[in-house]
Amino acid sequence: MSTIEQTHQNPAKKRPVSLTVRNDLIKEARALRLNTSRAAEAGIEAAVRKAKEDAWRSENKAAIDAYNERIARTGTLLKPIWLPE
Repeated sequence: MSTIEQTHQNPAKKRPVSLTVRNDLIKEARALRLNTSRAAEAGIEAAVRKAKEDAWRSENKAAIDAYNERIARTGTLLKPIWLPE
């Protein structure tokens, strides 16, 4: 289970942090009555998710490239039923 899934099922203990955010952005968020803490948390979650995806792709690049090369060279093991023979 990912950290993000855990947060939605069992909210993790929260702690105050200090962030520096553009003044115009904070003013607009407050004018729209957004929960700035939740918005910041969502942005951090998205950044963590993307960083993990990027790291996984980087760590597995050789395997992904080898797989794609094999598929290009020999095709899939099973031919899709929707393609004509």
